Formats: sequence, C-alpha cells, structure tokens
Amino acid sequence: MESQLNTSVPTKLAGGKNSTAEKLLVAASDLMIERSSIDVSLSDIAQKSGVNAALVKYHFGNKDGLLLALLARDAATEVTQLEYLLAQPIAPTAKLKLHIAGIIRAYHQFPYMNRLIHYLLHESSVDSADEVSKFFVAPLLEFHRRLLAEGIKAGEFRNIDPVLFYTSLIGACDHLFFGRHAMSRATGVGPVTDEVCRQYIKHMEALICGGMLEEEKGRIANGE
Repeated sequence: MESQLNTSVPTKLAGGKNSTAEKLLVAASDLMIERSSIDVSLSDIAQKSGVNAALVKYHFGNKDGLLLALLARDAATEVTQLEYLLAQPIAPTAKLKLHIAGIIRAYHQFPYMNRLIHYLLHESSVDSADEVSKFFVAPLLEFHRRLLAEGIKAGEFRNIDPVLFYTSLIGACDHLFFGRHAMSRATGVGPVTDEVCRQYIKHMEALICGGMLEEEKGRIANGE
C-alpha cells in the first residue's frame, strides 16, 4: 500500500490551473475507465500522461493523494450543482427527480467513482476518509436534508429521514456500478450502457417517489 502521508486534496489543483497535475488526473481517469478498475500503477499513469512519475509526489504526495484529488475533481461539478438545483423555482418532487437522474449519470460518467469512494473511505488513511467525507458525503447529505425539508413543508413528501434517504439512493446507485460484476456472473446481465442508465433513472424515480410522496400532492407534482 502507498504511503499515507500528504493525502489531503492538493491546493495546487484549485481551479484546475496546473496543467501537469491535470494531465496526471486525466490519464488516471482514462486508464480506470479503460480497465474498469482503480488498480492502475504510477508508471502506467505516467506513461499515459507523458509526465515523469516523480512529479506525482510533487503534485499529490503519493498515489493515494492523486486518487483523492481525482475524486475531488469529479465530485466538484456535482456538488456545485446542488445549490443551483435547490434555488430553482420548481416543485420539490421535480428537484428530487432531477437529483436522482444527476447522481446516476455522474456514476455512469465516472464509473470508477464508487470504487474510489470505497477505497478512500475504508482502505486508505484516516485523513483521506475525512477529506472524502468533507467534500462529498457531507455536502450531499446536507443537500438531502434541505430538499426533504422543503418537500415536507410543501406537503409533497412524507417525513423521511435524510440519512436513510441518502443510504437508499446512494446505495442503489453504488450497487448498480460496484455490484454489476457479481450480478453479471449470476444473471448474465451486461455492462451499464446509456440505455441501462436511462432505464435505471426511470426505475429509481418510480421506486423512490412512489415510496415517499404524499398521495394527493404527489399526483399534483407529477402532473396527474
């Protein structure tokens, strides 16, 4: 296992201004997508990026630091969109559906994201786990708290526990991508294609909304 020193998100990546560091992140991302695995070596990343492997230590401290920065980069767009979604003048149920679709599409766009989250939360250092909690878990959970409170106040949602909701939504998305290999062996299902992603969005919308909407307001919010 890599050294656990200096695994906080590098400040040099703020705004994506460092081209060398960004090349390393792009190479790591491309390799993980190509191989359907986060098990890529520094030498592979260096070769893919055309950057000297020694620069990984300069920019990220070690491999875990690079993985942490990659997850932070990929999660940043989704997290910044949460406030924008909350501010939209639409019904809470409509926001909920957009959020469900957004989360599933993010996992589909970055299929290694869930594996990185698992690794950095459970198999890396305590510092890495704390960083992931700060820039991914905490903002997402806070968004769920606020969205659910808005829906309850509007009379559209039942009284749903935010932690249980987070567990249900993120767990369902996580298993589609993380558990797909096990399912393929047992049932013969194929990879997560764009069509599978669209079907899963519809399935999760129906499953989650069907279980948490107040009956009368839910029909109104759904345009019935």
